[in-house]
Amino acid sequence: MSGSLSDLRIVKAVAAAAIGACCMLTPLHVSAQVNAEQVLNIGRNVLSMEDYLLAIQYFNLAIKAKPYLADAYFYRGLAKLSLDDYEGAVADCTLALERNKYKSEAYKVRGFALMNLDKDSLAVEDFRHGLDYNPTDRYFLYYKGVAETELKRYDDADTTFRSLLRRHPRFDEALVARGHLNMLRGDTVGAIEDLDRALQLSKTQINAYLMKADIAASRRQWDNALTDMDDAIRLRPEEPGLYVNRAYLRYNNEDFFGAMSDYNYALQLDPSNIAATFNRALLRTEVKELDNAEADFSRVLEMQPDNFHARYNRGLVNLELGHAEKALSDFKAISHRYPRFHPAYYAIAECCRLLGRTREMVENIKTGDRLVSDYIANPSRNPLDRPAIAAGNTDTRNHADESDEEFMARFNQLVTNTDVNEQQLSFNDRIKGRVQDRNMNIEPEAAYALSFFSPTAALRNSATYFRDLDNLNQRGYIGRHIYLSPGAPTPSDEQSMTTTFAIEEEFNKAISQSGDEARPVDYLGRGLARTMLRNYDAAIADFTQAIDRTDEFATAIFARAYAYYARAKAPAHDETAPTIPSSRDIDLQSAIRDLDTILTLNKNMVYAWFNKGLIYYELKDYTPAMQCFSEVLRIDPEFGEAYYNRGLAYLQQGNRQQAFADLSKAGELGVLPSYNLLKRMK
Repeated sequence: MSGSLSDLRIVKAVAAAAIGACCMLTPLHVSAQVNAEQVLNIGRNVLSMEDYLLAIQYFNLAIKAKPYLADAYFYRGLAKLSLDDYEGAVADCTLALERNKYKSEAYKVRGFALMNLDKDSLAVEDFRHGLDYNPTDRYFLYYKGVAETELKRYDDADTTFRSLLRRHPRFDEALVARGHLNMLRGDTVGAIEDLDRALQLSKTQINAYLMKADIAASRRQWDNALTDMDDAIRLRPEEPGLYVNRAYLRYNNEDFFGAMSDYNYALQLDPSNIAATFNRALLRTEVKELDNAEADFSRVLEMQPDNFHARYNRGLVNLELGHAEKALSDFKAISHRYPRFHPAYYAIAECCRLLGRTREMVENIKTGDRLVSDYIANPSRNPLDRPAIAAGNTDTRNHADESDEEFMARFNQLVTNTDVNEQQLSFNDRIKGRVQDRNMNIEPEAAYALSFFSPTAALRNSATYFRDLDNLNQRGYIGRHIYLSPGAPTPSDEQSMTTTFAIEEEFNKAISQSGDEARPVDYLGRGLARTMLRNYDAAIADFTQAIDRTDEFATAIFARAYAYYARAKAPAHDETAPTIPSSRDIDLQSAIRDLDTILTLNKNMVYAWFNKGLIYYELKDYTPAMQCFSEVLRIDPEFGEAYYNRGLAYLQQGNRQQAFADLSKAGELGVLPSYNLLKRMK
């Protein structure tokens, strides 16, 4: 499959131009004018060049033209898989197989997506179906073995890997996967044999180095573990978790300076890495850099307020620094959350002793002693609390039977990033150009606004249309074309800024010369120029003049609603436009009233519904926000930004299932941040 894609070569610029031309067609024209096979071929080329979002738009067009084409659904599913939209990939591959049950590659893509959704049993069934059609396909066997391993069907997995390696003895990924299986079965000798053999075939198998390091560390062979971890870091120097784990190895090898250096570098790569921050705090505590240790524990608690592991250790540090009141606050927070965690009471007692609160000290010692004696008398009836130990690791094993000494030893030990030690699995290891890996600010898609500048091209399938604005442009009342587009209509450079000032002056002269007879459209034009220059107070005044002079001037009402919204979003510290504390909400409510007026005139004005939903979102009133976005989608089911914003609103309300569905659909319709957010959510 990947080979057939890579053989296609069409210049990306030509493809982008073609999709732009296709997007200008209205939905009624698409099915009639699009050559589905040609569009599908272009989409496959774009897919091979790893521009997944653009490829999805091509496949959408092909599906609209010929909804019975299995390939269009399959390739769209493959593009979604490349963007980590696993639910979307499953749905599209299912549609492909409904149209052509012999499309065996769809079983592979769907099975891989199901694995990433932790539906390994279903994935195994898909790989079995695929093997019915292609019994020697190495990736069907490979993924089947990995899925069986995840299901703890170790004998089945071993049989699958044996069959795979008998047919493909130089398949290094299969050797690594079987090495992982052997580790899980406790056969470290067999695991090392497989991993060494994989590294003989390919020195770039990072999973092999990580597993070998893990085995060496379990044997306390720190030098060997460090050698393998060094090789892993050489292959992936940008991964902060690897430095956290090497620091752990260096610490155990009594290289404190090297460990501290690794934690520092991990935090340069990822300042919010909790494991690195927590471990550096513990190390600083050990070398008596107590003030710095206290700062690191505090930073952990800023990121994870419920991390009682860090809170307890910060309390100990403050106790050693003589900050008894600060320490007391932390220990009391722990005892409140875990009333049967007896060490907290002894720590509180020590704080009280330092503060001269003798009676309180004695009471807490008695409480701690009583908890211990009750536990000794009847452990099952009087269990002791075991606060969750979490600072980057995912160790969820049951430690209920360990002794107090063992538990507190774990409670004060370094942690590792276990996710980087897990086997890294990718679809044929050929996925690059992944937009979901780009760091993006998660904000709702912007409000629609009017502007004198043409909007930049986007991936949306439907063009913007506002009936009243279209009438205004066609009749040439204003002398300039007005555009409707998402985002703030702000001049982007010096030339456009100069042009905007000139436009403002043009309308200013027209209004001055006409006096009381000035046309409403001149006030509209000057208001738009002032909105673009962010002079919202003057813009609102101009729009109001236009509205007062003409009944039902929908374009001016829409423009004023946006100006109210933009003024509410302007920085509160802007000294040129001082505001009272409630002015933001007043402006937002004024914008909603204007949009309601438009919707009274035209209940299907989709951009009024969209902007109204966005305003409710800004007000954190998520239920009416979702209702507005749903109205948008009733009118235009392919309005991707509405899916995206509704998905965010669902997410704010904790409805992850609906949020996933909406964000997946938004990504399918070309809203770029959707896939990044889907990845973060997972």
